[in-house]
Amino acid sequence: MHHIHCLNKISPRGTALFTDNYTMTDNVAQAEGILVRSAAMHDMALPENLLAIARAGAGYNNIPVDKCAQQGIVVFNTPGANARSVMELALCAMLLGCRDIVGGINWVQAMKDDPELTKLVEKGKSRFAGHEIYGKRLGVIGLGNIGGPLANHARRLGMEVYGCDPHISVDAAWHLDQHVQRVNTQDEIYSTCDVITLHVPLLDSTRHMIDAEALDRMKDGVIILNFARDQLVDDDAMAQALKSGKVWRYITDFPNPKTANMPGCIAIPHLGASTEESEDNCAKMAVRQMMNYLENGNIVNSVNYPNCDMGVCNAAGRIAILHKNIPNSLGRFTAAIAGENINIDGLMNKSRGEYAYTMLDLDHHPSQAVVEELKKVDGVVRVRIIK
Repeated sequence: MHHIHCLNKISPRGTALFTDNYTMTDNVAQAEGILVRSAAMHDMALPENLLAIARAGAGYNNIPVDKCAQQGIVVFNTPGANARSVMELALCAMLLGCRDIVGGINWVQAMKDDPELTKLVEKGKSRFAGHEIYGKRLGVIGLGNIGGPLANHARRLGMEVYGCDPHISVDAAWHLDQHVQRVNTQDEIYSTCDVITLHVPLLDSTRHMIDAEALDRMKDGVIILNFARDQLVDDDAMAQALKSGKVWRYITDFPNPKTANMPGCIAIPHLGASTEESEDNCAKMAVRQMMNYLENGNIVNSVNYPNCDMGVCNAAGRIAILHKNIPNSLGRFTAAIAGENINIDGLMNKSRGEYAYTMLDLDHHPSQAVVEELKKVDGVVRVRIIK
């Protein structure tokens, strides 16, 4: 029986996938698996028997990923599960940026009790006039699960779309509208586009990628959308660009004390993935990945260990080893198993930076003595008997 603990409310469409071999527990100390959305885990004591954490969402800044790797805890996220919801809100944001819809709504609300409201609307509505997105140039930085579909939909709305993604996957490239114009550098987007939307992860190389220098290279009156990560944009530089008119509108899904008080900024309260469908999809994906790991040892969409999938085990036994990425580790593992007169029917070894993962299918169920021998190998973090 596997014990699962939820740190946040998780969609029942996800937790309903757990079979009779699983039970939900309120005691985190008993948990082999933890499901989480936004709860902060950095100061949390992780149970010794904890094997996996699944984040029902793409971001994982709330999870101590490195600490988990050191303790042999696999951390999963759910990339793409909420992509449609975020993409739809980004489409909405383009309209909010091109037309002063928010300003008009607020203006009506401010005089809603005036008996002359109808006349005042007809007289004053021109101050909120904007322009169509049809024919405008959209620059999409990052053509993955969100940026790619957004580029395609923008094309259908009649926009001229430019995309920049040096790391685009083959699958994403296949699904990209043939009329999306690929460019090699972000500078080409900065100098060309009327609307620029960001869909890249937050890395050292992307932190404050939209800074004063980048803004200077953009067209006057540009509209910038940020539905990826808060720190991609230098808020101080953005405030100055809005004040000078260099940027017409900045629409972000990540309010903070600066953006919430920034004239010309539309700060949306992190609603990108806040749809029932998105929460359901993330929960189902997180649960399936956790079950696959606990039952079969397979790793799919981990953020701290390599992906490694050998399917359902049809051999007599399976062992999974989480270990440091040290040369000749595999040879030591096979030698330890051979010493117990056990044949290896199948093997997979993958590495990711400092850590690696090895799965071995065996012709006999492994004994505890084999496990103890494997634990002695230098760099081994955890050994699991899957079957």
